[in-house]
Amino acid sequence: MKKANQILFSCITAAALASCAAGGQGSAGGEVTGVGGSSWAEPTPYGMVLVDRGSMKVGVGKPDSVWNLQANARGISVDGFWMDETEITNGKYKQFVLWVRDSIIRERLADPAYGGNEDFKIEEDREGNPVTPHLNWNKAIPWRNPNEDELRAIESVYKTNPITGVRELDADQLNYRYEVYNHTEAARRRNRLDPKRREYNTDRPTPTTVPTISKDTAYINDEGEIIRQTISRPLSGEYDFLNTYIVNVYPDTTAWVNDFENAYNEPYVRMYFSHGGYSDYPVVGVSWEQANAFANWRTDFLKRSLGKEGVYIEPYRLPTEAEWEYAARAGVDENMYPWDGDLTMSDDKGCFYANFKPMEGNYVKDGHVITSRVGTYAPNDFGLYDMAGNVSEWTSTAFTESVGKLTSDLNPEYRYNAAEEDPYKMKRKIIRGGSWKDVAHNVRSDLRMWEYQNEQRSYIGFRCVRTQIGFAKGQKQNKKR
Repeated sequence: MKKANQILFSCITAAALASCAAGGQGSAGGEVTGVGGSSWAEPTPYGMVLVDRGSMKVGVGKPDSVWNLQANARGISVDGFWMDETEITNGKYKQFVLWVRDSIIRERLADPAYGGNEDFKIEEDREGNPVTPHLNWNKAIPWRNPNEDELRAIESVYKTNPITGVRELDADQLNYRYEVYNHTEAARRRNRLDPKRREYNTDRPTPTTVPTISKDTAYINDEGEIIRQTISRPLSGEYDFLNTYIVNVYPDTTAWVNDFENAYNEPYVRMYFSHGGYSDYPVVGVSWEQANAFANWRTDFLKRSLGKEGVYIEPYRLPTEAEWEYAARAGVDENMYPWDGDLTMSDDKGCFYANFKPMEGNYVKDGHVITSRVGTYAPNDFGLYDMAGNVSEWTSTAFTESVGKLTSDLNPEYRYNAAEEDPYKMKRKIIRGGSWKDVAHNVRSDLRMWEYQNEQRSYIGFRCVRTQIGFAKGQKQNKKR
């Protein structure tokens, strides 16, 4: 009886991996029954909606001689993904900025030059074994009643405005460093470390040349400047696909002046990002590079809350152009906008569907002079707000005049990581949706626009996506007998 119980226990404990039927794990032989694997139900990410996998024709469906548009629609399919229901707000982006500030303060509190409090940096585990040094976020910053060294560390990230005398954050110090492993380049056959696996055609000799790779790296020089470099060298190992970036994260609040000549927009420069009244408005003055840094931080921030080593989640990222258009048009080929029809306001009540520039010189006819609070207008059929107007949105896709001909029809994407020395025209990224300053035509969901990746505009923001961990159920065909 005891032996029978032991056998039963073995079958139960092995059930997660394989069946105890003949041919299951641990048996000498039998029928192949398959091996299972761990899986989990992904909870809805906060503030996101699920866009199910689907197919549609993207691009302009009908020619328009007035705007010199040619029909270029083509069919594509995208897998399911989560998408922020609204654009990233000032409040959410400010959380990122303040996290970077606090990380700098913690680093300095642990520095011997500022007292060297070891509690702010973890260098060994509970058993006393050395670990990769990292900041201790469970140790609170002594904002109240700091000692002399702690006060110097805290004050070091602030400066006093020489004109107004106001104490404010030193935006130049707010740099975020992160690393990205380029899975796409690492997976390419030509970049395999084993030469025998680069060429499968047995009529050809095994390649003898070492592949040349390009990787991005960055550092801060003695003057405090961010120096970015793209290194080309022979492939030597997995670390050659690890790219390092350092990005100053503070938005360019001066965009409100620089985007509009001879206009009095100084109040927006002073107040739009800093005043609490604008917390639920879309963040602007953020470059494509800063948007990517935010997405990386958001991923790591979530991982920290899970508190498990080795946990894997699909990263937050910018949407591809195809994902953005599919989501904006709610997967409907006929939709030029996120709503049905080709009008920007309802016929019966005259209500606007989006925040844009209704007439020449008249920004306020839709109820707003610049951006509007996110979610002010009704969502599209996917539950997404402000996919037209309010602010244009960065996508991950690089721009070139022939981008539509270069991409696959399955999860289309074109990426080009421009090197510092590349011509400026190669640093263009696609933006979508139009903004509060655009006329009705330019907020169409089927139009492609672009901007340089380092530009910071008062009319460009972004939202994030995350690939869904899910599986298609499909349809089983019944066999006819």
